Amino acid sequence: MVTLVDRTKPVLRHPEKAKRPDTPVLRKPDWIRVRAPGSPVWRETKDIVRGNGLVTVCEEAGCPNIGECWSKKHATFMIMGDTCTRACAFCNVRTGLPQALDPDEPQKVAEATAKLGLEHVVVTSVDRDDLADGGAKHMAETIRAIRAATPGTTIEVLTPDFLRKPGALEVVVDARPDVFNHNLETVPSLYLQVRPGARYYHSIRLLDRVKLLDPTIFTKSGIMVGLGEVRNEVLQLMDDLRSADVDFMTIGQYLQPTRKHYPVKEYITPQAFSAYQTIAYAKGFLMVSASPLTRSSYHAGDDFARLKAAREARAKVGAGAA
Repeated sequence: MVTLVDRTKPVLRHPEKAKRPDTPVLRKPDWIRVRAPGSPVWRETKDIVRGNGLVTVCEEAGCPNIGECWSKKHATFMIMGDTCTRACAFCNVRTGLPQALDPDEPQKVAEATAKLGLEHVVVTSVDRDDLADGGAKHMAETIRAIRAATPGTTIEVLTPDFLRKPGALEVVVDARPDVFNHNLETVPSLYLQVRPGARYYHSIRLLDRVKLLDPTIFTKSGIMVGLGEVRNEVLQLMDDLRSADVDFMTIGQYLQPTRKHYPVKEYITPQAFSAYQTIAYAKGFLMVSASPLTRSSYHAGDDFARLKAAREARAKVGAGAA
């Protein structure tokens, strides 16, 4: 992920995060380990990002997939700054009072998309509870700028929940992204500890409303596991997403960014991820990505092509049955 940011500013973490006691960090199993980045294409991607005055959240969040993704020139742009108005216990993005929006940012993101030659781009943002619309208009402007600069690029947005921002969702949907992603992050019983600023059922309703506003937009949501959830809670969450007609679900292992963050309670085995994937497909999702290293935008371009193919195949089956 990339965001426009002034690196001369000191990094100030939210006081609530600083106050959290150190928690033990479990030793990572072999299936979590990845190779360090450093390929020629990775360096080329890094140069393009730096040359456009961008900073990667992939680096700052310590994403395990940065080597692979950057070696394929895959990028996720994080807009509206690098400072979030919330302090989720799992997230390493800084928290505080964000700066004003950069009116040129949508065009800068569009230009970077063109330079990287992206066929599929993911645009996300920090939570901007300080803005009347939560940043919805800025995100819509970014979608339209990318469309104008690279009409062949498919666009996926990973949005905040726009909690208490009436009309914000409609603004983003009206810009017609190809995929609308909003992550639940975890099961409802853990929201107070892990995602205290959010509301589980509000997020479910948000995803449901996207389909009501525009049934042609693919919807997507993801969770982390290993936070202390139990299997039946994950299965119920799958049912909740299907009740909202969500097309695509991602499930990945939670990795604790620092000792001040919420601890990893368990490393879920690859076999357990495979079982979750099988169950999710049986519940009716068009696409499921479940593995220890799965992240929201991991293999997003390839997955979008598979998502379209799955919808077309299901439509043909439905037509044949009729």
